[in-house]
Amino acid sequence: MSTTPQTIVLVHGAFAESASWNGVIPRLQQAGHRVIAVANPLRGLASDAAYVRSLLESIDGDVVVAGHSYGGSVASEATAGLPNVSALVFVASFLLEPGESTGELAGRFPGNLLGTALAPVPYRTGETSGDDLYIVDEKFNEIFAGDVDGETAALMAATQRPIAAQALADTATQAAWTDTPSWSVIATQDLAVPLEASRFMAERAGATAVEIDASHAITVSQPEAVAEVILEAARSTVRSAVR
Repeated sequence: MSTTPQTIVLVHGAFAESASWNGVIPRLQQAGHRVIAVANPLRGLASDAAYVRSLLESIDGDVVVAGHSYGGSVASEATAGLPNVSALVFVASFLLEPGESTGELAGRFPGNLLGTALAPVPYRTGETSGDDLYIVDEKFNEIFAGDVDGETAALMAATQRPIAAQALADTATQAAWTDTPSWSVIATQDLAVPLEASRFMAERAGATAVEIDASHAITVSQPEAVAEVILEAARSTVRSAVR
């Protein structure tokens, strides 16, 4: 009897990129897992989820999916009904119910200061247009990455991926956490997903909650702790197969 191989798919959120998982990835690989840090398009919840789902459907064997921030909204939407997804890990993230939007849930509880740091920039892509949202450079370190050193935060600000404003307003149609084992990593110093909101969502979802003293940029400031929760989710949901 041996365990089937697992792939861990990491979904970044708004104002970040796949490299935001760079500190987490080696720890997962050292534990023997294949890791894919997907490039989340950040254009709209339905289209982002469809993109991530297409990747997940191409993977043989069991998959653990971890989403950071808005990446959790995408992960929950993308994985609903996928039989190869064995666990979900929401990292400083949103656990939306159908009918809820990321933006609405972020503002439902006190403590979200991210909105005060956003600047809209009009964009056009073919026939599509709208506003992209960026975190202004001078507020990035304080509000998004309060426990990250200034030099690293400056690099993160320069390389941030903006999110289409509409993506934050889009409402969820599915919630994979209702029938998939879930973990919630709660950053207690988070100014984007407030502590009260994080606790509310984790409790509502029946997720295993782990609280860590960190900012919203927890994947950068506390990669070892984040990796350990993802590995725990993988260990707890691994499936056995006869070879």
